[in-house]
Amino acid sequence: MKNLKWIIGAAAIFTIISCNSTQVISSYKDEKVNAKDYKKILVLGIFQQKERSLRQEAETQLVNRLRGQGYNAVAAMDDFGPKAFEKVSEDQLAANLKTSGYDAVITTALLDKTKEENYQPGNSRLQPIGIYYNRFGRYYSTVYDRVYTPGYYTTSTDYFLESNLYDIKSGDLIYSIQTKSYDPSSATSLASDNSKKVVQDLKDKGVFVKK
Repeated sequence: MKNLKWIIGAAAIFTIISCNSTQVISSYKDEKVNAKDYKKILVLGIFQQKERSLRQEAETQLVNRLRGQGYNAVAAMDDFGPKAFEKVSEDQLAANLKTSGYDAVITTALLDKTKEENYQPGNSRLQPIGIYYNRFGRYYSTVYDRVYTPGYYTTSTDYFLESNLYDIKSGDLIYSIQTKSYDPSSATSLASDNSKKVVQDLKDKGVFVKK
């Protein structure tokens, strides 16, 4: 029974750790700016072309979570397409967003992606043996039946993301957050966990007017 409780407890801890693979490294809010009620927020992912699927997920997941909180958010890929902002000047970009009715933009960029190789040590354990020294055959077979699990290497990938909120009218940075995600299982999982952290931190810091 004790062993069963230990296994259940370990499984619960593992589940909690697995479901919280994204951590906030740092975040910032301009304290001179009061909470604002933005009418239309553009969510823009800044990723290399090879990370297009991650960009799509990052925008979609953040848009859905913001909409779930009552804010009018739109994914840049949905409204402008995947290449609309390539080779566009800063002034032209701001003008395009103002013309389209946006008063804020949240960018999400992949700052870094690192791979780590970790060694998982092997272990050995004895089968239940009782008293076995008095007979050679029993001793030999018991020792031989020790179970040995060899060590092995695992590779994990860490993602470092940054999300910034800019006020379109002033062009100022209002809010910024950096997160680290440890070895996410998929682009969807990474984007979902990250968007959850971002929106929660936005709420905690009072960046938006509450809906």
